[in-house]
Amino acid sequence: MSEPINRKRSYATIRDVAAKAQAGKTSISRYLNGEFHLLSDDLRQRIESAIQELEYRPNQMARSLKYGRTRLIGLIIADISNPFSVEVLKGVESESIKQGFMTVVCNARNSIELECEFLNLLNGYRVDGLIINSAGINADFLQALKATTLPFVLLDRKIDDFPCDMVGLDNPQAARLATNHLIEQGFEALLFLTEPVRYISARQERLQTFHQMLEQHPHIKGEGHEVVLPAPDEIERLIAEFCANHRGMRKAVIAANGVLTLQVAQALSRLGLNWGSDIGFLSFDNLEWAALAGKGITSVSQPTSEMGRKAVTCLLDKLDKPDHPPAQYLFNGELIIRGSTTL
Repeated sequence: MSEPINRKRSYATIRDVAAKAQAGKTSISRYLNGEFHLLSDDLRQRIESAIQELEYRPNQMARSLKYGRTRLIGLIIADISNPFSVEVLKGVESESIKQGFMTVVCNARNSIELECEFLNLLNGYRVDGLIINSAGINADFLQALKATTLPFVLLDRKIDDFPCDMVGLDNPQAARLATNHLIEQGFEALLFLTEPVRYISARQERLQTFHQMLEQHPHIKGEGHEVVLPAPDEIERLIAEFCANHRGMRKAVIAANGVLTLQVAQALSRLGLNWGSDIGFLSFDNLEWAALAGKGITSVSQPTSEMGRKAVTCLLDKLDKPDHPPAQYLFNGELIIRGSTTL
């Protein structure tokens, strides 16, 4: 019995396409670069037919060396398990494909150290630019960011005294919207729970605005606490103590992001507290299940996918106009009122 022959696949070259289409290599290059106005309709059709018949695929690495563009965008995501990150990814990928780019996704798993490694790695892979939803802005990350030669846009993160392009939520506006709603609904005691705010500007702005609102309404009792997730026991303890300290008052809990919202909901369930009757509950990020849980959870919705798309167009503008001054693009949050805050 004869052994099978191991044959390597033979890929069509630009020379093969030219021969098949009875055209010069210059015409093929013009077609591949989208310069259709320089080709007759007949020639364009012959080239297109030859490419399809030969299953020709351009060598993107060679093209990037020649033209200086890889048409790749590096996307560094703080935590791919976060619902916010998933929606950002959808928006970035959608707009990238629309603009003729592909996305290289790096999940930092909430590690600033890993994020710095990704910055160095993507520099070596010659991506055209970066969109960064950072796990945190510390000295090491800032040093790595300053060292990069790639244009970049920060997503949902700000850096003081370091001008750069940024797309994100107007967090003070969103936090005022949320806190005002609870005050107007007659809640007398508010518990704000957030993941650690150090290194994360979005969390800092939400918590700071919450405290500023309390200063303007001294009759409202308020507490703010930071928790390192996962922390089911800690969250349960904080809520139980909050309820005990403010017995007899109308109380509400605010979860500062989507990941925390699920853990707060689970803690309330374990404590036997029903949102919408026993206690109020408001969430940043409008999760898919928020309308279905209990009486529904009032949420501050972010146009997350739109923010991802805007980050792509901002980066592409930066590629075309590298000397353009940095700009910030902030989106407003929208309050979606459900039964959890209408006691």
